[in-house]
Amino acid sequence: MGNKEITIGLFGFGCVGQGLYDVLNHSEGLKANIQKICVKDKNKKRKIDASFFTYDKKEILTQGHHNVIVELIDNANEAFDIVKEAMNNGVSVVSANKKMLAENFEELYQLQTKNNVALIYEGSAGGSIPIIRNLEEYYDNELLSSVKGILNGTCNYILSRMELENKDYTAILKDAQLNGFAESDPWLDVAGFDTKFKILLLTIHAFGIVLKPDDVFNTGIQNVSYDDILYAKQRGLRIKMLGLSQKVGDKYRVYAIPHFVTRESELYNVLYEYNAVEVEGAFSCKQTLVGKGAGSHPTGSAVLSDISALTYDYKYGYKKLKKALGNNTKIEDGIKQVEFDFSIKLYIRFQDKEQLKDLQILNVEEEYKSASTNYIIANVNFNSLFNIYNKRDNKLFVCAI
Repeated sequence: MGNKEITIGLFGFGCVGQGLYDVLNHSEGLKANIQKICVKDKNKKRKIDASFFTYDKKEILTQGHHNVIVELIDNANEAFDIVKEAMNNGVSVVSANKKMLAENFEELYQLQTKNNVALIYEGSAGGSIPIIRNLEEYYDNELLSSVKGILNGTCNYILSRMELENKDYTAILKDAQLNGFAESDPWLDVAGFDTKFKILLLTIHAFGIVLKPDDVFNTGIQNVSYDDILYAKQRGLRIKMLGLSQKVGDKYRVYAIPHFVTRESELYNVLYEYNAVEVEGAFSCKQTLVGKGAGSHPTGSAVLSDISALTYDYKYGYKKLKKALGNNTKIEDGIKQVEFDFSIKLYIRFQDKEQLKDLQILNVEEEYKSASTNYIIANVNFNSLFNIYNKRDNKLFVCAI
């Protein structure tokens, strides 16, 4: 089938929205144009003519002039309202909002089916890395054993600079904020929530399992110090913030935690704002995709790829999810396939032992104390990590070994 012409209604003209505008204007052969852009700030100066803009979402959602809605705003709740209304109006949607997608996936999946429309979101899970469509098409019949990766450019940028410049977290974070690599409130990035949202989306396409964000543990680099970087350097390791989804027996383990990686790992040399996704299968073995995980043009190019796919009436097949649902399971049954009661080996740096009381430590393999830092290497019951989940006052740095 030939490619059809697409008229786009765009929500948001920030970093990714402007990147999309640029790459769309330089693309060849794609029959697509942005007709209207909905933004909030009427006083902000923008690089294109004011006639493109509207401040009323209804002008895009109810006019019927657009056959694709592209949603690129920050607010997950507002994004969900826009996407929901568009699909209920019979319009296909492209989104890059991983938080909105992860928090509302079950309803979004049902809306696609009910309204016979497409919702595609390559730009939500790895910046410029074409991972979702690869999981959907290339790996659709592969027996995958794990998907893991560096999925957050902010964390990788901070960790890379801490190691290579011998600086502490606070100084690098402040610099990252000044250079646009970190938000003014970086919590969702540095505490591992962004990585978690992305691995949840990859889990749907890799294994056909839908989980809610609160079902999945995450902790991040918010408490990392140069002592932790030094510990890794002295042992030929690097700290990487990883999202992991792994099949163990007939169960799955899904979480987002910093890991020590060795020089032998393909992830070791992925630095700064670059992301990487490692997919391991029974027959295809291990393959790693690497690309820029953030930024205006890289993410804009992923969104453009989704728009191009819609000119050919592309939809995600959700083959593995549909197979699971065909076995008389429900979407909400995904949690039953996840294992929580297992031992995980961790490096845990702490200030005083009272901070460890919430963890079920099975055995300690190594303990170190000095005037500046204390840490243990211990096997911990994974389930007990939820006792420190989402607590901004938690001062532990936890890293998987």
